[in-house]
Amino acid sequence: MTSGAAPGAPPAAHAPFRVLVFSRTTGFRHASIPAAITAVEVLGSVNNFTVEATEDATAFTDTNLARFAAVVFLNTTGDVLDSVQQAAFERYVRAGHGFVGVHSASDTEYGWPWYHALLGATFDSHPPIQQATVVVVDTGHASTRSLPSPWVRTDEWYNFRAEPTAVSVLAKVDEATYSGGKMGAEHPISWQHGFEGGRAWYTAMGHTACSYSERPFLDHLLGGIEWAAGVL
Repeated sequence: MTSGAAPGAPPAAHAPFRVLVFSRTTGFRHASIPAAITAVEVLGSVNNFTVEATEDATAFTDTNLARFAAVVFLNTTGDVLDSVQQAAFERYVRAGHGFVGVHSASDTEYGWPWYHALLGATFDSHPPIQQATVVVVDTGHASTRSLPSPWVRTDEWYNFRAEPTAVSVLAKVDEATYSGGKMGAEHPISWQHGFEGGRAWYTAMGHTACSYSERPFLDHLLGGIEWAAGVL
């Protein structure tokens, strides 16, 4: 497993912080979840942040959430929080904290409009797993500045119900390089935005276990976590 830091360079210098990784599923469950959790734990161990991984929704209380600079929804699916837990998470974001959504985080909580506004879009469909080309749109963001562009990789490429709204697109996938895309020439695949006082970062990539041993993807994820946590 790689650290996500640039080869030959030390990890970014920042104060230590905590990240809550939440991977509860009530729908489809990704086989990649264990590899994904391990990858984030390794990123934390070499980049000065502590990871607590859970599938226990009772972690979503005001007191507990306040311990974390960012919360990662890591391949969650279905309805994962009750109304009290949802309200606590809304207060957490409004207090200036960070959210990171990975892949099927957009296939989560369809009945919670606030959550999908936070995330920016809602999953609709996907073609079979295949190779495609990712084009970096924002080369200056912490989560994209070290990425190759074009970036050729294999994943499950999500289509969304609508274009993400009020977000800054970081990377898009070129629909001419694979089959089954439905979003057109500007098909966003990763983005970020400020939301109600907090920070939200999302990537639709991350379906496969192999993603979590792929240096560019780990760099992308690390930058997203650090940006959402407010340390970059």
